[in-house]
Amino acid sequence: MLRYKIDILDALKQAGFSTYKIRKDKLIGEAQMQKIRVGEIASKDTLNTICRLLNCQPGDILEYVPDEANQKSE
Repeated sequence: MLRYKIDILDALKQAGFSTYKIRKDKLIGEAQMQKIRVGEIASKDTLNTICRLLNCQPGDILEYVPDEANQKSE
């Protein structure tokens, strides 16, 4: 299962991108912002935008954690 390694919204805020600015400049759509808020992985396009805004690689913000249910069935 993929999950965020960092608090994406906090990292964006620290980089100067408040949720207001993100909405105003139409950098990330509200549906994708809501996914990020609840910990769901955003779309590929949104991840591209996040990496561009934070000047980072996907591995800097995402990590793979084995899902216990899948490990037991294998």
